[in-house]
Amino acid sequence: MLRQTKIVATLGPASSTPDMLDRLIAAGVDVVRLNFSHGKAQDHIDRATMVREAAQRAGKAVAIMADLQGPKIRVGKFEGNKTELTNGQKFILDGGYTGLGSNERVGLDYKELPRDVKPGDVLLLNDGLLVLEVEAVRGEEVHTTVRIGGELSNNKGINKQGGGLTAPALTAKDMEDIKTAVSFQCEYIAVSFPKSATDMEMARQLANVAGEPWRHKPNLIAKIERSEAIPLLESILKASDGIMVARGDLAVEVGNAAVPALQKRMIRLAREMDRVVITATQMMESMITNPVPTRAEVSDVANAVLDGTDAVMLSAETAAGKYPVETVEAMSAICVAAEKAEEMHLDADMANRRFGRIDQSIAMGALFTAHHLGCKAIIALTESGSTALWMSRHRIDVPIFGLTSQPVSQRRMALYRNVRPMLMPHMSDRDAALTQAEALLVGRGVLKPGDTYAITCGEPMGYPGGTNMLKVARVGG
Repeated sequence: MLRQTKIVATLGPASSTPDMLDRLIAAGVDVVRLNFSHGKAQDHIDRATMVREAAQRAGKAVAIMADLQGPKIRVGKFEGNKTELTNGQKFILDGGYTGLGSNERVGLDYKELPRDVKPGDVLLLNDGLLVLEVEAVRGEEVHTTVRIGGELSNNKGINKQGGGLTAPALTAKDMEDIKTAVSFQCEYIAVSFPKSATDMEMARQLANVAGEPWRHKPNLIAKIERSEAIPLLESILKASDGIMVARGDLAVEVGNAAVPALQKRMIRLAREMDRVVITATQMMESMITNPVPTRAEVSDVANAVLDGTDAVMLSAETAAGKYPVETVEAMSAICVAAEKAEEMHLDADMANRRFGRIDQSIAMGALFTAHHLGCKAIIALTESGSTALWMSRHRIDVPIFGLTSQPVSQRRMALYRNVRPMLMPHMSDRDAALTQAEALLVGRGVLKPGDTYAITCGEPMGYPGGTNMLKVARVGG
């Protein structure tokens, strides 16, 4: 069975050789994530080249997502690389301290912390494993009492319970990294810690300017990991091409218990607004060291699929884990099993929708017709990929094939749920294009004589947003 849900895998020390990339793509990776929190610009350029070459060898569209580091809201370094904090002890976070930390104080990468907090605030360190309560702020020093202690090591992250840290989403490093990402024409840029639509608009402006020499405009993914982003979710979605449900930092700020319901809400809203959505963080965490996932991880991935996510994401599992290929294979099998159990509500889903554009109406008409006629495939001849995106926002058990003459559009569609992107030569003659599209799918074994399929295109051919025709056809012979 063809898998609808896409898999995003992060490259790292465990997965950055041509052989391993070949194996990961064969196992089911659709999008490769380059984590700009680690490595130099040239490292990412080299890995991007490796991904393009591996995708070409596999004959598969694979998108690249550049994930920006965002602000470094972290403690400094310790003497001996770590310290042990005990419940009830006093501990100082010192924005003016430049030495190595001790059991009494540590410096800050994030110098604004003393201005962002007040007595009574709760700070969560190392993904919430350590909890400090602010007692006083004296100049550059934040005096705290340890409520939940434990080991604190170099450069661990700081979150404020309930949010409220003023760090900007885009740092000077991020601005340089955007230039690097568009230099190899990445399909997606993920922006860390956006608080508002303004952050995403600024990132888009920077990306578009940086991409001008290549006439390239990457799509933007907003990583929802700050509590301030939740009330502004709709406006952030409007300013983005998609979102990532980044459950790590988000859980620390809003509390673990709030995340599952937020995940469902974010996925639903993204689909309603014709945006893509990636579910991330600890999905197969135990497979960093174990060859099989836990039952809870299997349920987690399956639930994200049933929620309607476009993609599920692997981080350390493929970047640094012992079993990167096995992890992708296991995740793929879970997705397929969950998709078999999905209930289709296409009629109810479309009953109250209104479409102001001809191309959107044609896309929805193709879904409705293919569903009720039992078509074997839906083919969208598309320049930009928009028609395939709109189709993929609705659950349907008929596979969607996005056929385009644009390699960038082909790779971009690799993230869309239930869309199989294919490259097809540009043709200005409509009948010739329809004949070529059918031949392509027959040649791939998707269609055989007697099968019916729905196909959409624009007339005249070759204009983005010009889809205005739906045809239902039967393979001859």
